[in-house]
Amino acid sequence: MIDLTCCIAGITFKNPVIMASGTFGFGREYERFYPPGILGGICGKGVTLQPKEGNPGIRMAETAAGMMNSVGLENPGVSRFLKEECLFWETLDTVRICNLGGGSIEEYTEGARLIQADEDSRRRRGRSAVDMLELNISCPNVKEGGMAFGLQTDKARQVIRAVRSIVDMPLIIKLSPGAENLSEMAAMCEAEGADALSLINTISAMKIDVRQRKNVFQHGYAGLSGPAIKPIALRMVHQVCNAVNIPVIGIGGIATAEDVVEFIMAGAEAVQIGTANFADLRSGERIMEELIRFMKEENITSFKEIRGIV
Repeated sequence: MIDLTCCIAGITFKNPVIMASGTFGFGREYERFYPPGILGGICGKGVTLQPKEGNPGIRMAETAAGMMNSVGLENPGVSRFLKEECLFWETLDTVRICNLGGGSIEEYTEGARLIQADEDSRRRRGRSAVDMLELNISCPNVKEGGMAFGLQTDKARQVIRAVRSIVDMPLIIKLSPGAENLSEMAAMCEAEGADALSLINTISAMKIDVRQRKNVFQHGYAGLSGPAIKPIALRMVHQVCNAVNIPVIGIGGIATAEDVVEFIMAGAEAVQIGTANFADLRSGERIMEELIRFMKEENITSFKEIRGIV
């Protein structure tokens, strides 16, 4: 008997495969391809307190081993998410994770307050739509010149402490690969009450149109994701797993069952699948099937047998 389950902050995931924020919408779009309920979880498209139109110009570009994006956090805003998308999320038989971003501490805290209040209201009526909150601290701090909150430990601490004081649902902190000291950042998150960590976010990169002799993206740099960043992500996840005692969710270039197993062997409790969804709309279903087959072939009955063995 194969046991695919994993546990984060007291919540049981039926398997370790979670869809990453910004790559799966809110799940509704993928129902035509396979039932989202077979997944361990869904991390919805990132939302901010107010709606955002996103960046102008080209937003996505393919690379040799992945893709680049400069979407700019286009989203409907927290209120519309709660009113429109959470009705669908109430029907999902999987763990539902809301990804929250912001341009100031006030935006983070007000967004978190609305999400927590809405979930409290639903639960009083015997319903539920959001199981966990993932805090995206890679957003630029607009009040201090645009530097991302997640780059400096002290700046990140302020946001995490403020949000933790408001929400009692499990809190995941999504870490930036550009943090000044990733292990120190991870330890700080644990000390400030984070229930889990997810990493890595995209890596800042650039693409030039040699025919038009200009940058492809109007904002200059964009986020690189996909197989190209997997070895870097794996190393960072391994380092963080050795620096904290809370669960870690691995992200970065995961496209096959063996990729999933690598991250688990590095210490991750679960993983998030991102860019693979753009290359294969059935990637979640495929990876699940591959994972079961791999475990049978390798006589692995539970991820506990291999987690963190490297």
